[in-house]
Amino acid sequence: MSKILIVEDNKTLAKLIAKKLESSLGLSVDVAYTMAEAKLFIARYSYFITLLDINLPDAPNGEIIDYVTQKKIHAIVLSGNIDKSFRKQILKKNVIDYVNKSGVDDINYIIHTIQRLQRNRNHKVLVVDDARVFRHTMQVMLENLFFKVITVAHGEEAIGMLKAQPDISLVLTDYNMPVMDGLELTREIRKTYSKSELCIVALSGNEDEEITALFLKHGANDYVKKPFSKEEFSCRINNSIEALENIQMITNYANRDFLTGLLNRRHFFTELHEYIDNISESAEQFAIGMIDIDHFKKVNDTYGHDVGDKIIVSLANILKSSTSPYDIVARFGGEEFCVVLKNINSYSAQEIFDRIKDDVEKFSYQLKENISIKFTISIGAVLFNEEESVEENINEADMMLYKAKNNGRNQVVFEA
Repeated sequence: MSKILIVEDNKTLAKLIAKKLESSLGLSVDVAYTMAEAKLFIARYSYFITLLDINLPDAPNGEIIDYVTQKKIHAIVLSGNIDKSFRKQILKKNVIDYVNKSGVDDINYIIHTIQRLQRNRNHKVLVVDDARVFRHTMQVMLENLFFKVITVAHGEEAIGMLKAQPDISLVLTDYNMPVMDGLELTREIRKTYSKSELCIVALSGNEDEEITALFLKHGANDYVKKPFSKEEFSCRINNSIEALENIQMITNYANRDFLTGLLNRRHFFTELHEYIDNISESAEQFAIGMIDIDHFKKVNDTYGHDVGDKIIVSLANILKSSTSPYDIVARFGGEEFCVVLKNINSYSAQEIFDRIKDDVEKFSYQLKENISIKFTISIGAVLFNEEESVEENINEADMMLYKAKNNGRNQVVFEA
């Protein structure tokens, strides 16, 4: 479990911050009131982040900051000193941020910052710059924000890296580079990745205002002029990633079923039509299966709708684990699901649908210690007939499902 260490000699403030962090973040928090106590904690535990007061009884001149950063432990500095030159001096050290201790708003800011840092661990950043020293500087700053960082020297290398690592969330690019400059790189990236898939932040010392406009016109999310402060850099990078997450979250809500996380009915048809277009010139076959939970109303009437929802989620998990990541699995509504098995013949499709039915029959949902719920499903399936529309093929699968229900349920009826 991730832990946080607070090093603060004001016991009342330290306890207040610890209580807020524990309740808001669900993380374990240790509190040290002196540098000596902090050293003991650090020797014993690993910490996700430390919050450090500058003036401690046994370390009045910020010695704790140097000690912690030398140990390569991430640190946020807490101080009542609002002197600008002093703040600038502290931020030159390898710390994440400098936060004034002036009230509840500052504690809320710390909580938001830690939440942001936790999410940053899920993101890869690609740094593109021909200057080795600057690449290293960017790498250190970004890793201090918990990003996974990859560095390359020019645009062509960046394109190759994006193909090899398609899960990169943000590209940080210089403007003036050999082979392919940052503007050309931005244009090239946007041919493949939209703003909802990947962020681009341009960095340049170029004084030509037209360059800024061109970067933004051609798809950059932001443009940062060199030189810049650590605080400005951190805020702009975090804001870009947060905007990307928000777009992806909204898209996910629009395309996914809220309960199971599977595709919803509307987006299922979008994905299926795209798949059919992609295989239009090949002889690739695929199967469509309509799936329905048997006697689901009885489950809801007996145990309530909350339990019914858990049964639906359980089936969704079985469907996901029993199919390939490339297949399409969707919840159409209620207890009805649809599965598309890609690049498959009728024999293999029958085998998979039979296995899904058997896996569900063996499964039991543990409601209480002595109460478990078992359920079964019926499946109607067809091998896609390209002479008919998608809707007609799904109607055929629905007809097979109707037959499975009429024949006694808990079975697969497959028309190849």
